[in-house]
Amino acid sequence: MNQTTASPGAEPQISDDDWASAMNEQGAAGAQPAPTIQPAQIFEQFSETGGSPQAPRGFDMIMDIPVALTVELGRTKISIRNLLQLAHGSVVELEGLAGEPMDVLINGTLIAQGEVVVVNDKFGIRLTDIITPQERIRKLNR
Repeated sequence: MNQTTASPGAEPQISDDDWASAMNEQGAAGAQPAPTIQPAQIFEQFSETGGSPQAPRGFDMIMDIPVALTVELGRTKISIRNLLQLAHGSVVELEGLAGEPMDVLINGTLIAQGEVVVVNDKFGIRLTDIITPQERIRKLNR
């Protein structure tokens, strides 16, 4: 870089030509391609596996395992005395409120909430909120 000084002890003056040459040097250094880093092949590539496109190989083995799905309207605690007095037509009051979402449990673990629907004269449940794995883990830590 060329520097010109006006007088001894004064700040050096930088000309426009000096800036231009510095920018050219920087551009020449930046023109070299950066080295390419290849990711390590630690994990199996799911796109290269057989089976269904939605599930990686190995998941096919568990697809037919039955699980217990439960829809819970509400809960209550009653004494054995009151339990023995129940008869046809008795009403048991639950903690759940009318219009409140129902809990959907798989093997006793809450996985979703939903609302009751009737389809072809049968009850069903429309899922309105699915619990994420992160939320389930957070609830376990409480």
